[in-house]
Amino acid sequence: MSGDTITKPHRLSWAPSRAARELGMKRREFDLAVHLGRIRTVPDEGGGGRRVAQQEIERLRAEEGFPERLLSTVKAVGATEGARIMEVTAGRFTRLARLGLVVPVSFYLNRYRAIVWLYLAEELRQFAADEKNAQLLNGRTPEGLRDQLDAGVDLRPRNWRGRHLGFLLRQADDPWQHAGAVAALLDPVQIAEIVTDPYERAHLNRFRPAPPAHGAPGSPAAHLAERIMTADDADEISWLRADLTQALDEARRYRPAPRPKAKQPEPPAAPQRTPAPTEEPRRSRGGLLGWLRRRGE
Repeated sequence: MSGDTITKPHRLSWAPSRAARELGMKRREFDLAVHLGRIRTVPDEGGGGRRVAQQEIERLRAEEGFPERLLSTVKAVGATEGARIMEVTAGRFTRLARLGLVVPVSFYLNRYRAIVWLYLAEELRQFAADEKNAQLLNGRTPEGLRDQLDAGVDLRPRNWRGRHLGFLLRQADDPWQHAGAVAALLDPVQIAEIVTDPYERAHLNRFRPAPPAHGAPGSPAAHLAERIMTADDADEISWLRADLTQALDEARRYRPAPRPKAKQPEPPAAPQRTPAPTEEPRRSRGGLLGWLRRRGE
């Protein structure tokens, strides 16, 4: 027998839960890192979702400051902690968020079904450190921005959708998945207006990601999450419709949507043959006996 050492086969990839443990992360931290592109994933060849290659785990572990630096890039905070980081009041922080000057990275629903927006702590520090933002942090809010606030503007849902779409597009492996990612932010009525063919629309819906899970399907919390996921601003809808139209053109060229096979026409029925009439009607048995009796008489 050879003296060579027999090594165990190298595992090529890990499921998300195992990959999170390998990196010393909580699952929500891991998911956020994937959403932000900090951790690269690959499609599961068996069709079971995304996985993390062993090489990616090794790359992250080899980075300087691991795991503290990786964890710091995905630390998400609410408005109270965000205000503390930026050294402003909670009210001013909320106004900055409504104006779209700081962008939420995720959200959850508390026990009162109120939306709690979360922000990257790293981005908030960068915003506060930029001298150009000093007036927004410490001075009087400019008149134009005040007018927007008075009109009830709130760009937090729209800005979150923009970030989420970026995540979905990074996970798209082919043009149909790209089209499904865009369609995920549109109401089904909007999709039906763009994709009029029912077979094509059914195929597109296979690649349309569901909203982030919040509560049981059909629950009030799930409906609220779906509403946040769906574009409701006129210009946002217009942009998404145009993007979906272009994405569908590319998807059709890549691979047409499947359709049921057309039924083959049935062959015409063969004409039935009509038996030819005999020259003389066959005599009945009774008629012959009667004739013989008459001859005998």
